[in-house]
Amino acid sequence: MEALLGILSAFGLSASAGLNAYIPLLLVGVIAHYTDWINLNPPFDTLASPWVLIVVGVLLIIEMLADKFPAVNHVNDAIQTIIRPAAGAVVFAASANVITDLHPVIAIVCGLLVAGSVHTVKSVAVRPAVTVTTGGTANVPVSIAEDVIATVISFLSIVLPVLAIIFIVLFIILVTWWLIRRSQKKRQATS
Repeated sequence: MEALLGILSAFGLSASAGLNAYIPLLLVGVIAHYTDWINLNPPFDTLASPWVLIVVGVLLIIEMLADKFPAVNHVNDAIQTIIRPAAGAVVFAASANVITDLHPVIAIVCGLLVAGSVHTVKSVAVRPAVTVTTGGTANVPVSIAEDVIATVISFLSIVLPVLAIIFIVLFIILVTWWLIRRSQKKRQATS
């Protein structure tokens, strides 16, 4: 059961990294540094280093600010196309390695795929649709919601991984429903 919870935690953290690369990295590092909830194995114990935490914190602030401006957020998403999947790979491997003996290559590939998929849906489907339909006025609230969701999923992935996965599945269903509904309205408008 412990191994399953570790894998669920890893999936939740990497999905969160697809929304915001630095929130799960910072949360895992802070919790590993200040509590005994997580004991990161080498080389991932570096995430709990004070210097790494400071750098990740600064990068988090930069990403949060860049994501709030309509033109800058698209450039940020383009840059994050590499960073978010990489962060997902690191956080997946770090969290899966805590409890299981999952092969590092499998963990890295899983993290890349999960974070990359979430990032792709966000930056290719959801964000452009929000920008077009609202003229950019909803970018800031949507960005704030993404940060809150990434934080909640990251925290739940550490303390209640099963609940985090349920939350992620419900969120995927909601986004899929919204995208389908939007395309149906678009087809009706052109007919």
